[in-house]
Amino acid sequence: MSNETSFNSIGDKPPLALIAGPTASGKSDLAVRLALALEATGRRAVVINADSAQVYADLSVLSARPSAEEMQGIDHRLFGAWDGVQACSAADWAAAAKREIAATHEAGGVPVLVGGTGLYIRTLLDGIAPVPEIDPAVRAQVRALPVAEAYAALSREDAERAAALSPADAARISRALEVVRSTGRGLKAWQSERSGGIGDDVALHPVILLPDRAKLYARCDLRFARMLDLGAIAEVEALLARGLDPALPVMRAIGVPEIATYLRGEASLDEATRSGAQATRNYAKRQFTWLRHQPPAHWPRENNEPFIEKEIFETLFQT
Repeated sequence: MSNETSFNSIGDKPPLALIAGPTASGKSDLAVRLALALEATGRRAVVINADSAQVYADLSVLSARPSAEEMQGIDHRLFGAWDGVQACSAADWAAAAKREIAATHEAGGVPVLVGGTGLYIRTLLDGIAPVPEIDPAVRAQVRALPVAEAYAALSREDAERAAALSPADAARISRALEVVRSTGRGLKAWQSERSGGIGDDVALHPVILLPDRAKLYARCDLRFARMLDLGAIAEVEALLARGLDPALPVMRAIGVPEIATYLRGEASLDEATRSGAQATRNYAKRQFTWLRHQPPAHWPRENNEPFIEKEIFETLFQT
């Protein structure tokens, strides 16, 4: 772990460490420990956020953003970098992440990317589909449709994409339908033309944390309860007071809708707590499934139990 040749560039490719995992898997703590280990070798390390909730300044508690104490003096970037009024798309985040990664490389350091948002990671490494701007009239028409009607229309107009989606996945159904109606091509066709990714330009050192599911879900429950103790209710109160569009990502983040029902008197605190914990577990399950199957098979999968931390570090420090 103290080998100064670890994380060297390969050929002309600079290094990029990646720690991915579902919420509550311990990836943020591992990223800091890795960064500290790197700095102990004389290499500067910068932790760069790849979590779609932790980008928002308004979600310090509900996104479990690392505190100054938890950062342990390690430079952290893109945490709380967006105001909630501005949606941070995968393309927006990837552009900012590229800048932070390049700046770290220019300073001779090692960027440590950490997060569980698969779309962010995929967009950064593989690039983004060059989908043209959607016709505003088409977008308005599509988004006015009930999800069942939108899914039926997508099944007729882009059957392949419809088959890959849950009939209740309103956001993805609307996106696919507006793309095919506005451009005349299905989303998969556009995605086959991805460009702008940095995956071929860096020496990637990835590890995916996949803890025991029962332990992960138990940690999800504990995390949500701890968030309430740390001020999650006041955080949601402040968000509601801003009068933001309910469709914004910050307003749909895990915990915000659930706590909002309590604040509006539509649910008891116990009910809101149970629904928030359930939403957290559901999100962790989706992340777990994506990370288990979607990244390349050769990326190491580890369970992040303390007794195998040495193996995780050896995985990350290998060249």
